[in-house]
Amino acid sequence: MARAVRLALSVGAVAGVVGAAAQAQAQEAAAPAAPLARVEITGSAIKRIESETALPVQVITREEIEKVGVTTASEILARLSANVGGLTDAASISDGKDQRGFNSANLRGIGTSSTLVLLNGRRMANFASPGDDTGVDLNNIPAAAIQRVEVLLDGASALYGTDAIGGVINFITRKDFQGLELNVYGLQTQEGGAGKRTATITAGHGDLAKDGYNIFAVADVQRTGALSTSQRRFVDELRIPERLPHLLSGFTAPANIRLTGAQRDYLNDQGFTINGKPLTNRTINPSVPTCAPPANLYLPNGTGGVDACTYNYMGDTELYPKSEKANFLSRGVLQLNPENQLYAEVALSRSKTWYAASSARVTGYLDYRKIPALAKYDLLSEEASADDDIPGEVQVNVRLNEAGRRTSELISESQRYVVGWTGSRNGWDYDVALNHSINTIKDRDTHGYLLYDQLMEGIADGRINPFGPSSKAGVDLINSIQVNQEVRHARGTMDSLDFKLSHTVGALAGGDAALAVGGEVRREKTEFNPSALLMSDNINNDGAPAGGQATSYARNINAVYGELLLPFTKQLEAQLSARYDHYQVVGGAASPKVGLSYTPTKTMLFRASAGRGFRAPSMTELYRPTQIGSTATLPDPVYCATVDNNYADCANAWEAHRYANPNLKPERSRQFSAGLVLQPSKLVMLTLDYWNIKRTDLIAEIGDDIILANPTKYASLIQRDEDGYIDHIDMYKENRGAQKAAGLDLTIDYKGVQTWAGRFGGRLSGTYVTDSKIQNEKGEAYVSNLGRFVTDGVVQRWRHTITLDWDSGPLAASLSNTFSSHYEDQNSAINTDDGSVVAPNRVTSYSLWDLTGAWQVSKEFKLRAGIQNLFDRAPPYSNQAYHFISGYDPTYTDVRGRRFYASANYAFK
Repeated sequence: MARAVRLALSVGAVAGVVGAAAQAQAQEAAAPAAPLARVEITGSAIKRIESETALPVQVITREEIEKVGVTTASEILARLSANVGGLTDAASISDGKDQRGFNSANLRGIGTSSTLVLLNGRRMANFASPGDDTGVDLNNIPAAAIQRVEVLLDGASALYGTDAIGGVINFITRKDFQGLELNVYGLQTQEGGAGKRTATITAGHGDLAKDGYNIFAVADVQRTGALSTSQRRFVDELRIPERLPHLLSGFTAPANIRLTGAQRDYLNDQGFTINGKPLTNRTINPSVPTCAPPANLYLPNGTGGVDACTYNYMGDTELYPKSEKANFLSRGVLQLNPENQLYAEVALSRSKTWYAASSARVTGYLDYRKIPALAKYDLLSEEASADDDIPGEVQVNVRLNEAGRRTSELISESQRYVVGWTGSRNGWDYDVALNHSINTIKDRDTHGYLLYDQLMEGIADGRINPFGPSSKAGVDLINSIQVNQEVRHARGTMDSLDFKLSHTVGALAGGDAALAVGGEVRREKTEFNPSALLMSDNINNDGAPAGGQATSYARNINAVYGELLLPFTKQLEAQLSARYDHYQVVGGAASPKVGLSYTPTKTMLFRASAGRGFRAPSMTELYRPTQIGSTATLPDPVYCATVDNNYADCANAWEAHRYANPNLKPERSRQFSAGLVLQPSKLVMLTLDYWNIKRTDLIAEIGDDIILANPTKYASLIQRDEDGYIDHIDMYKENRGAQKAAGLDLTIDYKGVQTWAGRFGGRLSGTYVTDSKIQNEKGEAYVSNLGRFVTDGVVQRWRHTITLDWDSGPLAASLSNTFSSHYEDQNSAINTDDGSVVAPNRVTSYSLWDLTGAWQVSKEFKLRAGIQNLFDRAPPYSNQAYHFISGYDPTYTDVRGRRFYASANYAFK
């Protein structure tokens, strides 16, 4: 990390020195200044001449997006140093169903639900599937239409209301475009898989000033291929079977056999052996030690144990999903008169993603006489059947390869319609609009999911062979009971009417004071409909959600806000704002804020802000039916005390019941920031901002690890049976505890100096986090996840993006680097076979370099080509046990490796 900081600061120092020297030598001709247009900046409702304000806003331009060759909103934000732990396609690879396909932003690492995403300054409907995260699906952002992205790195509830505790990301699309522009893009990975093809057409007609109207549209289609573990050598280099055998699977082909204690003891008495030795475990596999490699391995320390096989699913799953994405955005503006405009926007998107996990896991039951290795023994004897529910029946845990990979198709569709009126009259600026936004999620099981009842019949009667190839009748049965049906359907709608007015209210020494007032009326509605087949609990590996039922919830929100801009002097300016929101059922929340900026010289600005914010509980947190899942593999201290703390006996993935809470209150926050902007020359600008956020009344469950680490304190949440064993753990959504986060944002922008070899420039954007921790309950100690993986993720201490640019005439090139510092790994996963805990690990830093070049062939035609991940950096090893993927952390790494891309752009104007 220290090396990264030194690199970042040295880039800035060199830029400053070279820029100052260039400025001293430059001879600029005087020219009359053109009038500067007033614009609205994210974080303020008052139009002003664009400049640095009291609030820190980072801008990502269209040119910067094109330079690095990214094509989606999620890829754009992955390069933002303040975005930590957002949901991505790679991170959502899972065999679970909760919010898969959701791509999100997460400013400051304090949660997706605390980052507000806007399109042209207005809200969109959130991702509709119920879950713990609430936010806009970045797949619904029309990336090809983006003109710039404004990132407000400061709490903004005083203007925008809920969800803006961590900050605001405002995607601003192109406006008033004229002409026709065509763009094609192709990307190929060096090792294969995850290739991408895109095509974009942009068309616009009408000059507002001359014709009184403008209408334009952008259509973009993208297709990305799937990437399997077998296509990446780094997966083998991670040595997952050797390092993390206990995170692999006990469902194998040929099947593992799960005996009762009595069956095991009987077989030992009869001289039965595995690998020449008596049985020590209840899980066995007669194929030991061969175990049908390469997918099925003999790993004595693995999940299968010393007497059985372990399945390496990391050799047979996908790392990156196949997807097809299409976006369309159109905007029309009608100039009614010199002062008034009508405008309308239509944004449509459709993202279809296919997720393929390993082949089906099946727990079957059959008569022991159908298992060749056991047929000669008498498991019907009184000794052997003492523990049997059905005498002679044996459980088998099989990986049913003949069914194929479990594949799901998830479609996220978005519609957004905005109609508005804006203008200026008699010194008043005004804007009023209607916004109708919809998000629909369709989740379909397409292959590898089988009808459970007929599957069990096929195993029991012998048509399906758990120990080798099935008969033709068995294969026909498997094919006939494949599920191909939409099993989950969710729909969320948001309708709003908003307005804002601003006007000067007097003259101060520094200029005109201005007042803005606004309001919003909004209605949110969510619907969730599981299919009848899903609710019948008859899909193998896709069980019915506990308490599952069709749900429909709606609420009304009303809000008013005001903002006052006070330029006390030419150097000192204040921005005061406040907002009040009222949520049906939840109640009201007030959010005040004050910002100050002081400009002692034209090259120096100091700024500071302080405010309060809130996050209203989502309808999922308020009303979702009880969910039944499991904890991480954790020890039960009460039981462990009776078995000499042998984790092999007293650790388990315990059943967990998760409850919503209709009595939740909003989360509250207080945040402040202080920083400076320096411009030592016209070529160099430096910003440094300190930020500090504290969130209270945190909506959360007590962590399962916290509950079991304190079994006396939380005894009421640990439900035990009559023998004292854990039956399940209750986890309630409640307003509890707090969260703190603080750090520094640094940017160094070097606009470039002209030399004999061309123009050189660069930019650095970095975030250094000084504090990140959560208090699980009021009055308890805070637990830090800064530089340390805790529960579900980590906040790295330092992250940066550096870009170095060169251009000369029609040629240009760019070299960029993204960096994340090292951290302490999760280091808590337990092997329940032998009771061991994973070896401690420190995850190394992660640095990616990209190189791109461009050639402006003519005024109309431009070619660009580049290499992403220039040095083919693989994800660093991690022992984390939270994500379905093992061996690395998929939330911030890129499994695609070195890849080559090219694009061509032709513009008719």
